[in-house]
Amino acid sequence: MIYVDTSVVLAHVLAEDRHPPPRLWDDVLVASRLVEYETWVRVHASGLGDSHAATIRATLGRIRFAALSQDVLDRSLSPFPTPVRTLDALHLATLVYLRGMSEVRLATYDVRMAEAATAIGIGLEEL
Repeated sequence: MIYVDTSVVLAHVLAEDRHPPPRLWDDVLVASRLVEYETWVRVHASGLGDSHAATIRATLGRIRFAALSQDVLDRSLSPFPTPVRTLDALHLATLVYLRGMSEVRLATYDVRMAEAATAIGIGLEEL
C-alpha cells in the first residue's frame, strides 16, 4: 500500500517536470482526505480548476481515502521526531494509523515530509 501525498497528486495533475511514474497508479493507493482538499484548493488558487477538473477527479478516483478519525487527530497532537507543519502532522498521523493495519510506504516530493516519515519508520516509495 502506498500513501500518496498532495505533492505527488499535484505533480501528476499539473504535468510538472517531476511527476510520478505510470507504475505508481497500478498499486493500491491511500491518502488522508486532506489530499483531496489540498489538491482542489491549490488548483483553484492557480486558476486551473475548470481546465483540470476531469484529470483531478480521475486521479483522486484512484485513491482510497482515510477519514480524519479521532485516533488520527489525537496522534497528530503528539510530537514527531522532526519538526512538522500542521497538515503534515495530520498526514503523518494518518500514516501511523494505516501502518497499524498494513505495510505502507510514502510517495512524496516534499523533503520535510520524507524526512519526518523516515524518522517514524515509514519507508519511502521510489519516484
